[in-house]
Amino acid sequence: MKTDILQSTVSMAHEKDTKKKLYAEEDISKLAVIKSNDTIAMKYMMCVAAASVAEGATYPLDLTKTRLQIQGEMASGGSNAQYRGMFRTAMGIAKEEGLLHLWRGMLPALYRHAIYTGFRMSAYEEIRNQLSKKDKNGFSLWKKVVAGMMAGGIGQLMASPTDLIKTQIQMEGRRRLMGEPPRVDGMVDAFRKIVKQGGVTGLWRGCWPNVQRAALVNLGDLSTYDSVKSSILDNTTLEDNSVTHCLSSGCAGLVGAIMGTPADVVKARVMNQATDEYGRGLVYKSSADCFMQTVRGEGFLALYKGFLPCWLRMAPWSLTFWLSFEQIRKASGATPF
Repeated sequence: MKTDILQSTVSMAHEKDTKKKLYAEEDISKLAVIKSNDTIAMKYMMCVAAASVAEGATYPLDLTKTRLQIQGEMASGGSNAQYRGMFRTAMGIAKEEGLLHLWRGMLPALYRHAIYTGFRMSAYEEIRNQLSKKDKNGFSLWKKVVAGMMAGGIGQLMASPTDLIKTQIQMEGRRRLMGEPPRVDGMVDAFRKIVKQGGVTGLWRGCWPNVQRAALVNLGDLSTYDSVKSSILDNTTLEDNSVTHCLSSGCAGLVGAIMGTPADVVKARVMNQATDEYGRGLVYKSSADCFMQTVRGEGFLALYKGFLPCWLRMAPWSLTFWLSFEQIRKASGATPF
């Protein structure tokens, strides 16, 4: 009987060791998957995928926002017929131009995010990881703000040509309804005409208000999301799940809209203005000139024209992006943001 008990004990011990080995091997394999999916290239692809989902879901709001921001231009001598409010604008576009025209300019917008969002997210996370490697508290709020602004500004500088093309395509439907001749016929045509008029550097016309806007938006978006999420996880009982992601992205969208709307208005007007044969703007000399003309002619609050659609676009975009991004990372076995 003692022999049986001894054999049973040995057998149980062996089984326990085997399980430990199996668990250890399983943990190692999980770590290997996480390590392989935490490369910069994989993170870049996950950012682009999440941004594409968010852009497709919320693009009509971007088109509506652009139309509202440009309609108040007094110096361009446009028609007096104006849109009234975000929802009426969207309904008017769908009724007058067709439902699918709410996605006019979608392709260059996706190309933009492939450059802009892919770079800003990858750069910000890499900066954060390097600064936090030795010190958990090494990435304080001011560092988040600086990293977010730098990542967003540089990313937008790289992607500015796609934004210029997108803005011009977005206004084509309205121009044709007003009886004006079309300026561009699609993305490739817009690219050719911009290069023909202003050379390759013409593709970066209006880039500085664009870069300023991106820096301010990312100050709100990236640093706010990162800070709010960290605060929620550290100071509440909530876990790193969809509820936390929703709360963090909601705050990020609001702060981003407040910081970025004035620069967005200036950017849209500079990019949409007519140009001479050399690609120089006929209405505004620079973004600073556009800013001053807008304030003098329409008042300071004109800089917040389209704030509601801007926020209503940024909030669902931020929500869709961050939820998609976190879920894609989780499904691929990468670490949470």
